[in-house]
Amino acid sequence: MNLVDNEIGAKFAKRFGNASLVLAQSSLSKTVQELVALRASQINGCGWCCDVHTKELAAAGESAVRINLVAAWREATVFTAAEQAALAFAEEGTRLADAYLGVAAETWQLVREHYDEEQVVVLVGVVAMINAANRLGVILHQKGGSYEVGMFG
Repeated sequence: MNLVDNEIGAKFAKRFGNASLVLAQSSLSKTVQELVALRASQINGCGWCCDVHTKELAAAGESAVRINLVAAWREATVFTAAEQAALAFAEEGTRLADAYLGVAAETWQLVREHYDEEQVVVLVGVVAMINAANRLGVILHQKGGSYEVGMFG
């Protein structure tokens, strides 16, 4: 099924995209947003979203090493302390069923040490939006591999 082939689906997709655009235009770096989106997408098994975010990271100049190590970021030396805090936040915000308390107080503290109030709000939004996008991708059986950087404007 193609969501945008339906009038309601197309309206929904447009509004969903507009909400994401607000986050993309914030002061939180594109790199952090893409790392967070990639990690949540890996956890959720969304091939389409993994395709999108690995290619966006590469196009932004990220090395293959950093992109490939997102899945094992705790066992890597290539991420800053701020990026590690954001990745922990992404994991805990994604694995809600695994941790009924959601994001741990220690993770919130780390995030607040590295990001200002607006950036924290954006992190919350990015985690929420990518998890919703992952669900759409998995429910609709969107396969990874065909995304081209910039294809959505």
